[in-house]
Amino acid sequence: MQVIPAIDLLNGQCVRLHKGSYEEVTIYNESPLDQASQFAEAGFNHIHIVDLNGAKAGHFVNLSHISLIIKELGISVQTGGGIRTYNDAEYLLDQGLSKVICSSMAVKNEPDWLKLLDLHPDKSILGMDLKDGKIAYAGWLETSDEPINEFVKRMQEQGLTEILCTDISKDGTLAGHNQKLYEDLKSSFPDIRLIASGGVSSVEDLNMLDNAGIDAVVVGKAYYEGRISLDEMAAFNR
Repeated sequence: MQVIPAIDLLNGQCVRLHKGSYEEVTIYNESPLDQASQFAEAGFNHIHIVDLNGAKAGHFVNLSHISLIIKELGISVQTGGGIRTYNDAEYLLDQGLSKVICSSMAVKNEPDWLKLLDLHPDKSILGMDLKDGKIAYAGWLETSDEPINEFVKRMQEQGLTEILCTDISKDGTLAGHNQKLYEDLKSSFPDIRLIASGGVSSVEDLNMLDNAGIDAVVVGKAYYEGRISLDEMAAFNR
């Protein structure tokens, strides 16, 4: 199982939200480059970055910080937040991002999302953020009524190969991940690469996900709060 360290950017700073609330923000590092450097020095060559300003505003805001990380450190970055059209996604890929994570576009602008899947299937990640059993988008402020499995099945038929699934109720809480959610998704869609996100609080959580055959997991607050060390995270990638 691959462990991917996370950086959430808000106003150019590394932060974490509590259950997706922009009113509950903790700042962990004022320098995204410094934070990414710590990950690179620990052996990580791929990180997960979310533009929280972009997710809310509907356009990418913190690209300059991400571009600097890629240029200075030479690591690959998957990113999301503020991607609403095919052109948005293509622009980010042209700027050197390795993969783009799309949630709002997949739900509200399906033609562009399907175009992205068709032209860049290996660089397109469905950001499936779940709130009260529904797919959330637009900075987790809105939800879709289409059942989760029906939506994923339809997307898989269109070429989807990778999902990043976040349980919003667990995100930033350090309350433990939703094991059943990820196990059920992996069981229903074994051929889709599944990245788990939200609630991971310990190495035991990572071991449980690994043993369940989950392909990858994003770790954020557990690291920032000292619950999991970089060495413990990196050990899963060796």
